[in-house]
Amino acid sequence: MKPLREKTAGNPGREHSNQITEGVIWKQLLLFFFPILFGTFFQQLYNTVDAIVVGQFVGKEALASVGGPTSNIINLLVGFFVGISSGATVIISQYYGAGRADMVGYAVHTSAAFALAGGAFLTVVGLIITPYALTAMGTPADIMEYSILYMRIYFLGMIPNLIYNIGSAILRAVGDSRRPLYFLIACCMSNIVLDLLFVVVLKMGVAGAALATILSQTVSAVLVAAVLSHTREMYRLTFSKIRLDHRMLRRIIRIGLPSGLQSMMYSISNVLIQSSVNSLGTDTVAAWTAYSKVDVLFWMTINAFGIAITTFVGQNYGAGKTKRIYKAMNTCLVMAAVTTVLLSVSLYSVAFPLLRIFTTDEEVLRIGVSILRFLVPAYITYLIVEIYSGALRGVGDVWIPMIFTMAGVCALRVIWVLIAVPIRREIRTIIFSYPLTWTVTSILLLVYLHFFSRLKRR
Repeated sequence: MKPLREKTAGNPGREHSNQITEGVIWKQLLLFFFPILFGTFFQQLYNTVDAIVVGQFVGKEALASVGGPTSNIINLLVGFFVGISSGATVIISQYYGAGRADMVGYAVHTSAAFALAGGAFLTVVGLIITPYALTAMGTPADIMEYSILYMRIYFLGMIPNLIYNIGSAILRAVGDSRRPLYFLIACCMSNIVLDLLFVVVLKMGVAGAALATILSQTVSAVLVAAVLSHTREMYRLTFSKIRLDHRMLRRIIRIGLPSGLQSMMYSISNVLIQSSVNSLGTDTVAAWTAYSKVDVLFWMTINAFGIAITTFVGQNYGAGKTKRIYKAMNTCLVMAAVTTVLLSVSLYSVAFPLLRIFTTDEEVLRIGVSILRFLVPAYITYLIVEIYSGALRGVGDVWIPMIFTMAGVCALRVIWVLIAVPIRREIRTIIFSYPLTWTVTSILLLVYLHFFSRLKRR
């Protein structure tokens, strides 16, 4: 299959090459990576702003309520739907790489319909299950009221949340990682202003933080919908054409369901870990919440590499360039490793100042620093999981990697929490499950990709 060369919209006589399938690999990966990284940074920043504002102006109970238990439940539900929608990213990138405008259109409009239906479903489910889920996790009584209030307001914003996530995934699938960044900058700035207004000025507490979040997400959803509906490229969104095409939906689900299930299993295992953390008291929950806001610096970096390699592999797979795929994987893995080492050293060195941003409570700080300095050196063990899974997802090889990840990360983590933690109930026993499961899963994926995967067969 020849690399895609298409006519530029608005100027039929001028052609341009697809740089993802033809350009210098490391340059194209970095050009795609940095906007995703900065976009993820701003996406996480507005959540971090919530934590900073409520931690400093409301208290440690409020800080614990906007992270910890609430974030795990939200990630469980939202992550499942966003994971499924990743199937659309793979399909669109492959069809775009092959120049199939008709199929790109079907995928775009089916994805939009899925965002609307999925968002409405999540809103209803989230409002109903919130108190039961928090109770089942053993959420401390002194933060229960805050947590229920925060989550129920947050779930009211599920439709714009999914519209933004799926809309941005469409843009990234065709190689546009810059505009999602601009949307998130607007979202983040809106959230900061609204957080200060609702929490600091109007004294609305965690309700104000949640309201600021969903209003700012609505801003980004409107922006991404406007861009998709006004483009003249093959991925244009026409509102009157939004509907679920059952054949395309089946393809999206076939590729995306493993990612959705994998995300859900990650979240379930993290819910069990959160339950163990909850049993250690409010100080530990607050410390874990503060650490998670720092930890996100690693996750947004490695996830950006994962998204970049998925799109890169998807388009080159559609263009029939298998050798280029292997070169891209190796290049991406090296770049991710260098970045991770630098980030790990930096975070380890400035643990106290970073965590002091979120709280001034000395006991919370002591526990948080202990957590950070235990986990940060282990980040390197996760790289293969993200890069290889992303590459395999790009070619549509998703089920076996999902099984390995669910077994290596999720099942093993659950077993560790259920067996090891009761024997020695302390925070280090709980968090040891992370490097243990990352290492096991990396070995499984390493063997599979190089000996049994669809890329190897091809």
